[in-house]
Amino acid sequence: MSDNEMMDKEEIFSKVLRAGRRTYFFDVRATKAGDYYLTVTESKKFTNDDGSFHYKKHKIYLYKEDFVGFTEILNEMTDFIVKEKGEEVISERHQKDFQKSYEKDVVENNGHEAEVIASTESFTDVSFDDI
Repeated sequence: MSDNEMMDKEEIFSKVLRAGRRTYFFDVRATKAGDYYLTVTESKKFTNDDGSFHYKKHKIYLYKEDFVGFTEILNEMTDFIVKEKGEEVISERHQKDFQKSYEKDVVENNGHEAEVIASTESFTDVSFDDI
């Protein structure tokens, strides 16, 4: 195997960011021509009902000619989010057992189950896809 083929297979520099069920891998790799590029991989762990688990991965490739534009837009977007919503994380919405306050709750009343539904009059349900 030639040196270029070896460089294409190897990671030159790597960092890992663990974030709950997600892990982000940042890897510098080499092209066949010997130039460098960046891969960013999101790996998310999913647990099956039987206790086994699997991972879903998404990867982007970022080349040097796109670094400046990518960095500018990423900084602009992250600054906007922090400015609009602050740095506090609303993590409970991502918990598996999270239940919205307006969803019905089942409570026990004298040994019988009773449904309790909170008022939804002043609530606006907004749903965003996980990015």
